[in-house]
Amino acid sequence: MTRPARSRWSALLALFGLLLAAPLASAGELGTVRAGVLKFGTVSWELDVVKHHGLDRKEGFTLVVNEFASNDAANVAFMGDAVDVIVEDWLWVARQRAEGVAISFLPYSSAVGAVIARPDRGINGLADLAGKKLGVAGGALDKSWLMLQALARRQGLDLAAAASPVFGAPPLLSEKLVQGELDAALVYWPFAARLEARGLHRLIAIADVQEALGVPRTTPQLGYIFKESWAKASPERVAAFARASRAAKAIMKESDAEWERLRPLTRAEDDATLVALRQRYREGIVASWGEAERQAAAKLFAVLAELGGEKLVGKAKTLPDGTFWPIVW
Repeated sequence: MTRPARSRWSALLALFGLLLAAPLASAGELGTVRAGVLKFGTVSWELDVVKHHGLDRKEGFTLVVNEFASNDAANVAFMGDAVDVIVEDWLWVARQRAEGVAISFLPYSSAVGAVIARPDRGINGLADLAGKKLGVAGGALDKSWLMLQALARRQGLDLAAAASPVFGAPPLLSEKLVQGELDAALVYWPFAARLEARGLHRLIAIADVQEALGVPRTTPQLGYIFKESWAKASPERVAAFARASRAAKAIMKESDAEWERLRPLTRAEDDATLVALRQRYREGIVASWGEAERQAAAKLFAVLAELGGEKLVGKAKTLPDGTFWPIVW
């Protein structure tokens, strides 16, 4: 090969190398997003899909997932700037903003929980919970419990007085329900799905309760939250993270094979449990987010503020401006 020919080939190879390297060089141009999640929690499934398919790199940022043993630990890490993003409900965001802590919210899911009943206790409606032992995940001010009581009151039933509520952690309540020590239980959606897979009866979902109270069932309650100062430092990074999250959800919505890959993370004991988890997760995917959904969330806030008062919503009388990060899909 002549010297001019070798020079041309060298130039072409160098140019080809630059073209190959360009995507890699830009892969982390938006920096890092440090997400705090519960170990084996449902959020970790979605973020695993992001990492497995390189959806963060495609969007120009690097996702780093930090696992925590409890929600409280994740919240402490978030407030202490050890992580950038966690999943919380916008009610918590509103309380923080009312107290001067500027935090914003991006939707994660509209799935919250459900009342699951034993099929042998003759419970087919809310009225049938009278005289029954009802497990309630969380405390007396749990928002799902408050909404359930509000719906029961519309049907002429003082549920807190008519039933015998037992407050506790979802795993304990689930086990007591299976063992027959409880007649029904209001638990978060992954626990409800597992109980359904074991043959227990889904009496009513909180999404149904929400809809009966005049708020669309698709209105998200859980979302990725982050400090406004962090978001304003790089709005492009927030938008890129939102796109990666939505892309992961699209895969999880369409691909049953992806759920087989995620099976170890879900800790599904059998096929029925995996199918139930998959179905309920997909039901909670937020298809659109814009002004209509924000107004619906503000309406739900007003309902919760009336039900729980300052103990639930804090100083906020209405949903504070800035609760929702200005992004639309």
